[in-house]
Amino acid sequence: MPSRKARTEWSGGLQDGSGRVELTSSGVGTFDVSFPRRAADSAGGTTSPEELIAAAHTSCFAMQLSALVGAAGGSVKSLIVDAEVGLGPDKADNGFKLTGIALTVRGQVEGLDEAGFAEAANKAKETCPISKALTGVAITLDASLA
Repeated sequence: MPSRKARTEWSGGLQDGSGRVELTSSGVGTFDVSFPRRAADSAGGTTSPEELIAAAHTSCFAMQLSALVGAAGGSVKSLIVDAEVGLGPDKADNGFKLTGIALTVRGQVEGLDEAGFAEAANKAKETCPISKALTGVAITLDASLA
C-alpha cells in the first residue's frame, strides 16, 4: 500500500505566526492554519489539525463501514458521516490535547436492519485505521439508519 504526504510551512511564533498546509500527494489543496484561529470559536477561513483529523476519520470510517455492511450481506446506498474533534488543555504538560471525537453516521442501506447496521458501525469505529491510530482519544458513535 502507498503512503501519502502533506507539508506545512510555518512562519513566526505560536500566537503571531501562521502557516499553510499542503496536501502534497494528491495536490488537491493548500490550506491556511493559525493557532489563534485554531483556538477560536470561529475558524475564520483557516483549517486546523483537528479539522483535518475529523476529515480523515470520517472518510476512513465510511470506507470501513461500507466494507463491513457488504460483508454482513447488505449494500450501502448512502452514508453521511460527521466527526467533531475537540481540543482542550492538557494539565500533564500545560499544553493541549484532543479531548474526544464524536462520530455520527446516518445510513441508507439495504439488507440490514437497525441492529445489524449498529453492529457494523461499532465494528467500523474499532477497526478503521484512523480509529486505531487515535486509541488514546475517547471516540463516541451515534449510528442509525436514515
